[in-house]
Amino acid sequence: MSIHKDIKRVTTHVLQEMKRNGEKISMLTAYDYSMAKIVDEAGTDVILVGDSASNVMAGHETTLPITLDQMIYHASSVIRAIKRSLVVVDLPFGHYQGDSKEALRSSIRIMKEAEAHAVKLEGGKEVLESIQRILTAGIPVMGHLGLTPQSIYKFGTYTVRAKEEEEAKILIEDAKLLQEAGCFALVLEKVPADLAKEVASSIEIPVIGIGAGGGVDGQVLVLHDMLGITQQFSPRFLRRYHNLHQEILKACTHYIKDVKSSDFPNENEQY
Repeated sequence: MSIHKDIKRVTTHVLQEMKRNGEKISMLTAYDYSMAKIVDEAGTDVILVGDSASNVMAGHETTLPITLDQMIYHASSVIRAIKRSLVVVDLPFGHYQGDSKEALRSSIRIMKEAEAHAVKLEGGKEVLESIQRILTAGIPVMGHLGLTPQSIYKFGTYTVRAKEEEEAKILIEDAKLLQEAGCFALVLEKVPADLAKEVASSIEIPVIGIGAGGGVDGQVLVLHDMLGITQQFSPRFLRRYHNLHQEILKACTHYIKDVKSSDFPNENEQY
């Protein structure tokens, strides 16, 4: 029996039931009302309002510049569109690292002002205090291990993480730690497939991968990458399901041509 088809609203409990049933979890990003409406209608289980909005919506090189106010704006736009998906919102850089009270304040703002369903943050034991404090308010937390884009300047590269035995061991320990702390799910980004599979089988909470192979409990992609709107980003794990960049470019070019030639508007397109 497919849980996916039977439920009207995805919750953290539903995701854990899906893992127990061996049913894969689908997750995509969205940042605005119109796109979120389509993503939700398609039957996506989880919508992530990612800090990747910093890249694809605002044109920044990294995820670091996006503010809490901007994340709340994007999240509230998404929430107004959805009927079924669970909406998870990234806590932006600087709002949980080293200050658990700030982490709680920021999470409460996201839940109250955007009416989101959960928050996500990057890191393991170094952010454990922030996770625990957020959870005391009854706010669901999704973890994120492996490649953590907010730490780009620490690592200096977006390369695959945890290839070495020591780092792999720390990653497994952190995954167990996040589960024990009370996280309802975990994103694993850009880690070896065998390691990701080991993590997924060693913990009871769902593990959602991005560049982490097929042995995990679900997958997430950035919507603009998956649809081929963005073209400059082509990692091995990205499957482009469309080339909207070319489609939109073609449509705009056609429109400009019609305007210049006075073909648009025609008699049927005026009052």
